[in-house]
Amino acid sequence: MAIDKMKKVPVHEQEPEIRAHNFNEVRQGYSKEEAQLEAQRCLNCKVPKCKEGCPNQNNIPEFIAKLKEGDVEGAYRKLAERTSLPGVCGRVCDQPHQCEGKCVRGIKGEPVAIGMLERFVADAAAAEGYDALEKAPSNGRRVAVVGSGPAGLACAYKLALDGCDVTIFEAQHEAGGVLRYGIPEYRLPKETVVEHEVRNVTRVGVKIVTDCPIGKEHTIDDLFVQGFEAVFLGVGAWSPKHMGIPGEDAEGVYTSDKFLSIFLSGDVSEPEGLELKKHVENKDIVVVGGGNVAMDVARTAVRLGARVQVVYRRSEAELPARSDEIAHAKEEGVVFNLLTNPVAVVKDLKGGVCCVELVKMALGEPDESGRRRPREIKGSNFLMKCDAIVMALGTGVDPNIAEATKGLEIDKSNRIIVKNEDGLTSRPGVYAGGDDVTGPLTVVHAMGAGRRSAAAILEYLKSKKA
Repeated sequence: MAIDKMKKVPVHEQEPEIRAHNFNEVRQGYSKEEAQLEAQRCLNCKVPKCKEGCPNQNNIPEFIAKLKEGDVEGAYRKLAERTSLPGVCGRVCDQPHQCEGKCVRGIKGEPVAIGMLERFVADAAAAEGYDALEKAPSNGRRVAVVGSGPAGLACAYKLALDGCDVTIFEAQHEAGGVLRYGIPEYRLPKETVVEHEVRNVTRVGVKIVTDCPIGKEHTIDDLFVQGFEAVFLGVGAWSPKHMGIPGEDAEGVYTSDKFLSIFLSGDVSEPEGLELKKHVENKDIVVVGGGNVAMDVARTAVRLGARVQVVYRRSEAELPARSDEIAHAKEEGVVFNLLTNPVAVVKDLKGGVCCVELVKMALGEPDESGRRRPREIKGSNFLMKCDAIVMALGTGVDPNIAEATKGLEIDKSNRIIVKNEDGLTSRPGVYAGGDDVTGPLTVVHAMGAGRRSAAAILEYLKSKKA
């Protein structure tokens, strides 16, 4: 295969007309030959901007250099020094705005396909059964991690590698957090990727206790009474946001977290799942929002047989979702109604969704995010018929976190206040990181926070007598 150093090695994908009817992974990944060819495009910069762009500071140039040599196991070990979730990150990280967005090769051409290379190495490691990194001897210190999402897994992995006795307490039936309950199978396979990488964390000695939510089974005080010397909180942000418009309480209006969690948890045969399927299969669905979660909802609904329209109040240039996710959604038949915003949900006689009232928008001056602020165009209201509406407006930290974490400082948005980037809270020995501190960000941002807290916890434990 010839190589064009200005362009990425193409990625094989399912055709849109096929993938729109299944939940199999859309992208097929590189072969070893393709991965080595893509690795050869790396300039091996003396000052690697790609690494600066990674919130977890992954060993990007180092693993790519090993891949160039054909040393896939060596490449995996370089990645494993910094990350426990390479298969996840290779698939769902926002590379265009992180590592690949900083790649020097991208100045005059396309950046190196760092995500696809990371995915290839992770998948090869899983297939070949490469061992996890060697664990340090036990230091006798016990640490509790609350939440098994990317922040909790990253924190627990580093602590265990450094010799700590780590237990993760997870509220759900299975470990993985947003990786399991928030990202569809066609983007992130659960059995071959999420479960494998969770098992890698347990292989270094981490214990995971499921069905154990903080605040019900365990408070922070309980964990200290049980002999844990430090606690890391990585509970994420699962509380859905609402528009507060008339009719939003209608039957058939769902939040994105409810919509995705029902389908991803396999509970579709339960009453709640059957009710949701009734509103989706072969129906007209409106998805409100323009982020990656909105794309996940829209594309999942398509696979369930729905006719889907996305409503977003800004223009395409301001869509926050990844460009490839937007492109995939369009290819799969999702219709985008931009510069449009809901103002009311119209109910039928039985209290269900009949249609949504929308208003046209125009863009004004930039707001604090740097995006142009949308404003309503008076008199532009119109109705759009639909059978269900999914509000994909983002999530916040659960208000109950304040009760479950008594003694910690919480801001007005229920986020845990930390003193520094290490995640130290207002209580000694208690650290926090990820979405419960920052609000919703990317998987790798959460991982970076978990890893930084793990390093700080190790220093904290060293300062205490065993």
